[in-house]
Amino acid sequence: MTAQHLHSAGLRLATAVAMLVLALAGTAGAHEIRPAYLQIDQVGAGRFSVLWRTPLLSGMRLPVVLQFSDGVENVTEPTDRQLPDSVVERRIVEAAGGLPGQRIDFVGLQATITDVLVRVKLQDGTVTTTLVRPSQPWIDIQARQSPLEVVKVFVVSGIEHLLFGFDHLLFVAALILIVRRWGMLLKTVTAFTVAHSITLTCATLGWVNLPSGPVEIMIAFSIVLVGAEIIRMERGGTSVVIEWPWIVAFFFGLLHGFGFAGALADFGLPQGDIPLALFSFNVGVELGQLMFIAAILLAVSALRRIVDVPRNAIIASAYVIGIVAAFWTVERLHSTFT
Repeated sequence: MTAQHLHSAGLRLATAVAMLVLALAGTAGAHEIRPAYLQIDQVGAGRFSVLWRTPLLSGMRLPVVLQFSDGVENVTEPTDRQLPDSVVERRIVEAAGGLPGQRIDFVGLQATITDVLVRVKLQDGTVTTTLVRPSQPWIDIQARQSPLEVVKVFVVSGIEHLLFGFDHLLFVAALILIVRRWGMLLKTVTAFTVAHSITLTCATLGWVNLPSGPVEIMIAFSIVLVGAEIIRMERGGTSVVIEWPWIVAFFFGLLHGFGFAGALADFGLPQGDIPLALFSFNVGVELGQLMFIAAILLAVSALRRIVDVPRNAIIASAYVIGIVAAFWTVERLHSTFT
């Protein structure tokens, strides 16, 4: 198989992947895949504020119950508040000897496919962030995470954010559809990576701050623009985006980096390990991006043997990409300014 035939098949597979991403996005939205979330903040000597958010699945609350060890007692009874996509439970608990060393069980988690993100902040400013899996539905609270645990948590979080961030995936798929030469594809993806790494770092460290609403609007609009350029190229036209896609990828990558920073801010960075956590999350994002691209390239041969996708499918995919991204743009405009 020649490089030209390989990339031609890659374009066809990218079309199919774009359609799959769109199908998922139609039911899940741009960032709708969310884990359960437990936030514990120390509010006094031995006292802690507990926020426990469980997602709603088909209108039903996730059947998982918090169970603290015997050394932790309720000061206030749990109160629930139902939101459109989740149920938030709040309470105050007391642990005379402190939370480090105590265990929290997530009863029922093993029967689900949902992870739990746990963030604990102590009075001295120490923050630990842990991802709990259904295969091990409990957590032992620690005073401080080891460097290896920080790396593991934030690499996995970065991978999951990229793979479940349908707008980011759609943008990458659109780039693959518009770039037809391997050297230019490598240059374009590298430019996108460098750009969002810069803004992710700057925003996370507080050097540059942009409101999340306009950033999310521009991320969606960037996909609309790239979709329009795909159609222009297929019809024989040319533009800056078509001739120098790496420049446009770099510019829009700066916007996507602010989006990644918003997700990282939700996790909370562990004090004392901020550079390591930031680096690990960035590595996770890049691994997720490479996994997505590799999945397209590795399935090229199989696709050519199964189906011959017509050339017009690329234009059809570009139209669908633009329509979905335009919907996200309008939706985010409405959410931001109402």
